[in-house]
Amino acid sequence: MNRKFNKAQSRSRSPWRSIVLPAALLLLALNLRAQPPAASSAQSPQVYEFSLAQAIDFATKNSILVKNALLDYQIQQQSNRATTSQALPQVTGNLGVTDYIQIPTTLIPGEFIGQPGTEIPVKFGTKWNSTGGVTLTQVLFDGQVFVGLQARQASLDFYLKKKEITEQLVRVNINKIYYQLLIARSQIDQIDANIANQESLLHNSTEMFKNGFAEQLDVDKATVQLSNLESDKIATEFNIASGYLGLKVLLGMPIRDSLRLTDSLTYDMIRDAAINDPYKYSDRREYQLLQINRQLNEYDVKRYKKEYIPTAKLNANYSQNQYVNNFDLGQKNSWFPTTYIGIAVNIPIFDGFYKDANVKQAKLRLQQTLNGVDSLKIRIDNDVKDAQLRFTAALASLDYQKKNMDLSEKVYAQTRKKYESGLGSNQEIITALSDQKTAQANYFNALYNAVVAKIDYLNAIGKL
Repeated sequence: MNRKFNKAQSRSRSPWRSIVLPAALLLLALNLRAQPPAASSAQSPQVYEFSLAQAIDFATKNSILVKNALLDYQIQQQSNRATTSQALPQVTGNLGVTDYIQIPTTLIPGEFIGQPGTEIPVKFGTKWNSTGGVTLTQVLFDGQVFVGLQARQASLDFYLKKKEITEQLVRVNINKIYYQLLIARSQIDQIDANIANQESLLHNSTEMFKNGFAEQLDVDKATVQLSNLESDKIATEFNIASGYLGLKVLLGMPIRDSLRLTDSLTYDMIRDAAINDPYKYSDRREYQLLQINRQLNEYDVKRYKKEYIPTAKLNANYSQNQYVNNFDLGQKNSWFPTTYIGIAVNIPIFDGFYKDANVKQAKLRLQQTLNGVDSLKIRIDNDVKDAQLRFTAALASLDYQKKNMDLSEKVYAQTRKKYESGLGSNQEIITALSDQKTAQANYFNALYNAVVAKIDYLNAIGKL
């Protein structure tokens, strides 16, 4: 039987800069270590358009992490074949030739040849001894081998479940990065709208200055604000490009290929999500893995207990032996057959309590796994409750920030009208623009927090 056992977020006014990129770049760094050499640059770049479901499906087939988890499963399949082989007949052949350069000498009593009281050196044998034969060994009874056979499926299930957990990890991170990129795309749209408004304001300020209704300072301030918005757009676009790199690596997609996301994310999609679904511990793959681990621990206890039971093996051999003084494998009447069959029984009597120590160690490991199950139940309850609380708080904040953003845009529009009508100051419009940018950043940050809380909740109840 063969098996292995392996046992925040920062806050900022910009969710993309402070949260999305660290997650994406961390995944990028982790996966680059496992990436194989890049394929030939002669291959034409591909263009992919992925919904979230399509992205997850692509990663399931191409992610290096998932591929390695599948290889672990296949390795265990071959290990199971090795376990099975212990219960099958073992057949070996042997060939040998011995050249006795000096034939061994044996002393015999002199009485044999009429010389009592002496020892006579005599050489028995021939110069060339050759042999060829076949040996069969078959386990008749070995408790450990039989337990190993029983544990084969559990061992496969263990690595299959580990593969599913790896797929789950990849799925969670793809969800987060995919939606983060969608949020960032919405940010770009909002920045473009702000730039268009600011360009219009700059144009109007310039015309007012030409007509003597504004100062050069007003034009300069509007120009600075426009430059700041354009700089924000450049920085956000760079961060989005970096996020796409991280997503491609997580998907197992060549960097040279193009990727476009086809899903959309709206305020209502997040706002209408339910967070009170019933959950069961058995829905979590980590819980399922521990249950398989428990089963394997039980097989371990059973296996070590079988060491107290005698083992039996069947042995059979057929061979031909040749004894000649001149090397000639084809010499007539020089080959002599030997055949035997037997049963060997090994009866354990006393081993200095070695088997007892193994049994107790296996029982202790089983208890550790049972304790792990209890601990995981507590952690699952905590994960679900924490995700519910964070999601509830995130939804409340999202509602507040949505209203605040809408109000800030209204305030900016009214302030701009006053300024262009000559009833407001340049400082008022700068303040209104700054408040609007802050409210927009806070909204996108709240939207991101709500998305992540929803993903964490679905992950916590095992339904992502």
